[in-house]
Amino acid sequence: MISFFHDPQTFLYIQIGSFSLDIRWYAILIMTGAFIAYFVAKKDAKEAKYIDDDFFDSVFIYTLWVGIIGARLWFCAFYDFNYYISNPLEIIKIWDGGLAIQGGLVAGLLYAYYYCSKHHYPFLKIMDIFLPNVLIGQGVGRWGNFVNQECHGAEVAESYFNGILSFLKEGMYINGHYYEPLFFYESVLCILGWFIIHEILKKYQNKRGDLTYAYLMWYSVIRFFIEGHRTDSLYLGPLKMAQLTAIVMGVIGLLGYLGVYEKFFPKKKPTLIFDMDGTMISTNESIVGAYEEVFRVFDKIENFTEERRKEVIGPSLKKLFPVYFPDYDYDTLYKVYREKQIEISKITNHPLPGVVETMKTLHEQGYDIGIVSTRSNEGVKELLEDFDMSECVNDICGVFDVEKVKPDPEGVIKLINRNGWNKDCVIIGDSMLDQGCAVNYGAYFVAFLSNPDIEEEIKAAANDSITDMNELIPILEKDISFTYNLK
Repeated sequence: MISFFHDPQTFLYIQIGSFSLDIRWYAILIMTGAFIAYFVAKKDAKEAKYIDDDFFDSVFIYTLWVGIIGARLWFCAFYDFNYYISNPLEIIKIWDGGLAIQGGLVAGLLYAYYYCSKHHYPFLKIMDIFLPNVLIGQGVGRWGNFVNQECHGAEVAESYFNGILSFLKEGMYINGHYYEPLFFYESVLCILGWFIIHEILKKYQNKRGDLTYAYLMWYSVIRFFIEGHRTDSLYLGPLKMAQLTAIVMGVIGLLGYLGVYEKFFPKKKPTLIFDMDGTMISTNESIVGAYEEVFRVFDKIENFTEERRKEVIGPSLKKLFPVYFPDYDYDTLYKVYREKQIEISKITNHPLPGVVETMKTLHEQGYDIGIVSTRSNEGVKELLEDFDMSECVNDICGVFDVEKVKPDPEGVIKLINRNGWNKDCVIIGDSMLDQGCAVNYGAYFVAFLSNPDIEEEIKAAANDSITDMNELIPILEKDISFTYNLK
């Protein structure tokens, strides 16, 4: 036997012999709310960048299940602890009802903190994406209480439901009496809170955690108000557990929003990813001179136009050689290029202003420092050794370490993942390729203005710009979130 809507609380009822299964509307509505929240949060995560799809899906699924377990245990603990401890098998009978959203929040947040820490994602960054959207799930899920005829207030007169509340009248008629539809008020306030935080506050957010703390404050106020009118609350002694928890959540949210925690828990330093050519070392003359030699040998020097002289600064040889010299293999071209570049670079290469002293200072201050370059690893190491900066750089990702060069963020992701560095990242570069890489990863971008031809363009697209590397240090001391969109 299979039947839909077997009774008012059942969506689907299946009976085969002695086996029976009923899927309740309560479960359908809770899961519907959860997955609406998931899809909205997924969209927000794509806008925020750098959050891997597998990580996002995993943290959602695991946190959801941990949250459900936490919600069940919270209910059992504060509804009738002695009964459930005496009948432990009853704890798993979640289909008989009994979930406490605050227990789910506490368990879910603790697990999410563990999971984010394990995978080197900043907890508040992830929560700023997830938590405001949880309000959607809560708003939809509350209608499961309507189906179950719970989460109601005191007895009211039939006239209470005249007007806009009339559609709730039948469902709020319980055991011969009408009751105040508190579930409805909470549902509406949750959706309103989502709109205020997600659609309004988010546009003005300038500090990591603001959306998380706003959620905690908003929901704590809602829940405190609702619990004050409920007649089916969970208790801790004489106190309503939900109101007590709401007070704690609200205080945590308020202190966080005011920035109190930052005085006791300093932020983790962002990862620093540098470009090499034109950012740390002035190599333009050796690059142009080496290309000039390749054109002289394999083409015509007059074909190395002024436009091409500008074009070769930034992109990798791997990208441009096939465009300019399609009839020759990479190794043949590179041999001529490299010999000339070494000859010229001994005379022309030099560190850009403030680079050497700033790199040493940042290294001493404990920053994780990497270089993502369109040079080979060997080429980068040679330059670092030439100017006594080898010890300042923790790791390098060269052109042959990646399948996709800048502006693809593959090199940045490789460095951060293989070293377990902070995923909050500052990229320092001199080209629009570096800027594109920062955008595609979600990194804070500092433009080093060493190329007059693109100065206005790159300044307009950067979070900050500098002409001397010493200017980077005060930028890193700012009280901001180091991501491209600042959120």
